[in-house]
Amino acid sequence: MKICLEDKIFKIISEVAFKENVETFVVGGWVRDLFLNRNNNDKDIDILVVGNGIDFARKVAADIDKEIKVTVFKNFGTAMFKAYDYEMEFVGARKESYSKDSRKPAVETGSLEDDLNRRDFTINTLSISLNKNNYGELIDPLNGLKDLENMIIRTPLEPDKTFSDDPLRMMRAIRFSSQLNFDIDFQIFESIKRNAERIAIVSPERIVAEINKILMCVQPSKGFVLLEKAGLLKLILPAVYNLKGIETMEGKAHKDNFYHSLRVLDNISKKTDNLWLRWAALLHDIAKPVTKKYSPQIGWSFHGHEFIGAKMIPDIFRSLRLPMNDKMKYVQKLITLHLRPIALTQEIVTDSAVRRLLFEAGNDIDDLIALCEADITSKNEVTKQERLDNFKIVRQKLKEIEEKDALRNFQPPINGNEIIETFGIKSGEIIGIIKNAIREAILDGIIPNEREAAKKMMFEKAKELGISN
Repeated sequence: MKICLEDKIFKIISEVAFKENVETFVVGGWVRDLFLNRNNNDKDIDILVVGNGIDFARKVAADIDKEIKVTVFKNFGTAMFKAYDYEMEFVGARKESYSKDSRKPAVETGSLEDDLNRRDFTINTLSISLNKNNYGELIDPLNGLKDLENMIIRTPLEPDKTFSDDPLRMMRAIRFSSQLNFDIDFQIFESIKRNAERIAIVSPERIVAEINKILMCVQPSKGFVLLEKAGLLKLILPAVYNLKGIETMEGKAHKDNFYHSLRVLDNISKKTDNLWLRWAALLHDIAKPVTKKYSPQIGWSFHGHEFIGAKMIPDIFRSLRLPMNDKMKYVQKLITLHLRPIALTQEIVTDSAVRRLLFEAGNDIDDLIALCEADITSKNEVTKQERLDNFKIVRQKLKEIEEKDALRNFQPPINGNEIIETFGIKSGEIIGIIKNAIREAILDGIIPNEREAAKKMMFEKAKELGISN
């Protein structure tokens, strides 16, 4: 099969390969996605060189423009540069061997066949020749094209060796299955289950990179169900795995919070590409297993799971090497507040309650409401629609209060420095008491969110405390 490669960069590589008497091929994800019509915006291209990939990259770059900077990774035998809006990565063909306790292989020079055999899945072994004698010819010795057509994921070599050598490939199989909506071959999946414990030798950074890619799929629940069935979820995300299961007391059962959380995740994924909002959806009920309680009067309850769940987030983020910064705090905030908007669906709700939610959620209020709407997973369509309609009312209440009181990202009109300067007092507990009194008065609607009203309140509270200017 001949593939039409008209891009100028491929022509240049072909010319340099001819001059240097080196065989070169486009290989990997770009070729796979070409056949799946997925690479319209993909500018990352892998070039396989039967020879020294670094030297060849330098020669191609120099042929394009001597000013091009080539980035070299000697340990991996690869080189990269950008040209014609593409990011090109060149690697020499190689074969690999692994030790039992590491996923870092011993590498030696190999042939095209060696290099294709060492790759993770047959769908990633497709290559296109850039050589003069067969330019554009598809090279497919492992039937990757057939597996693409059949929407199946298989390994080039015996799967137990593939996954034992590099256990991250187990997660990649599940990630590709989720991204592409492909099935994993039965024998391949059985091998993943047999080798699941080998994931222990993979770094948290590499694991979370795959989890993030699964989270960003159109229907991320598919990936998490596969991780659970493969025995990987309990090893990499035990807190999520622990959500699984239903308990029954006196004929009353609670829902399976694992599958509920996945439905919430799928719901939010229809609305946003915000990775951290998707994390919040996955983890919003994370504390339900530890707060679960049954009483004959009320049945099952999970009192305080939002607060305990928020406290669990730093340990989860730390274990996965996720960022311990504003991203983590954002997820914590949404989990802490995810039950609060429900109270606002009642017909009678005070403006104060709306103000306080706006104050606490700040600029994340829209994401919080989106999460609450995604949390409606009732199979009863009438009930589901009623609850969604209720949240339309909540959105309207929030809009009205926001327009009136400007409380999003609320900062009191009077700050601590002004209190200190006005009354000539040192920083201390009194400053906090006055600031808190002003804030509470604004949130309770006692005074408007305006400077003059806040200043008047400042003097009144100071007088009450026996302070004069």
